[in-house]
Amino acid sequence: MNWTVYIIRCDDDTLYTGVTTDVERRFREHRDLPAGAKYFNGRKPLEVVYREGGHSRSSAAQREAAIKKFSRAEKLELIRLAADTQ
Repeated sequence: MNWTVYIIRCDDDTLYTGVTTDVERRFREHRDLPAGAKYFNGRKPLEVVYREGGHSRSSAAQREAAIKKFSRAEKLELIRLAADTQ
């Protein structure tokens, strides 16, 4: 299966990192369902700002863990670099 690592920008300007096989579905779940993710209790997901596809479940989880260790500045740079290549 093709897993994707994604980053969502929230209304409080924080960044949430997750993994899924369907980014659009997962974003709707985060936005519309109480069980989307506890992180969004009191926050509103605004947009997906980063996607990195082509992962297995295992490699996606490893990459997610690595990105979660990044500083905010490193995450913003990752997002900027990805936008520059599109």
